Amino acid sequence: MQRQVINAKDAPAAVGGYAQAVAVSGTTRTLYVSGQIPVDAEGRCPGSFAEQCRLAWRNVLAQLAAADMTVENLAKVTIFLSDRRFAQENRAIRAEMLGSHQPALTVIIAGIFDEAWLLEIEAVAVA
Repeated sequence: MQRQVINAKDAPAAVGGYAQAVAVSGTTRTLYVSGQIPVDAEGRCPGSFAEQCRLAWRNVLAQLAAADMTVENLAKVTIFLSDRRFAQENRAIRAEMLGSHQPALTVIIAGIFDEAWLLEIEAVAVA
């Protein structure tokens, strides 16, 4: 698989550890990860945003692992936040979970399906 980060010089630069675009070629599989919620396997949802964010990311990583993929396979991530006030904390935890990997990224402020959930994360991965 060949992965090329693209940041057009005549468009705004990506700010915060993501790529404006990612070109992928030579793939044999594409994995579409449904929105991962901040709930553990026993159905528990932590209270704080930081705990929920890390749990939702762990759920994304679990889906990748089940497909024999890693964070490096992520090409596109969409994060739905329940409130704009979580933006900076979300950015910091995303960087913690992804390390130096920079997928294409969209963050949307939206109503979340369950009021207890403060975010949801969906992704596309390629191998």
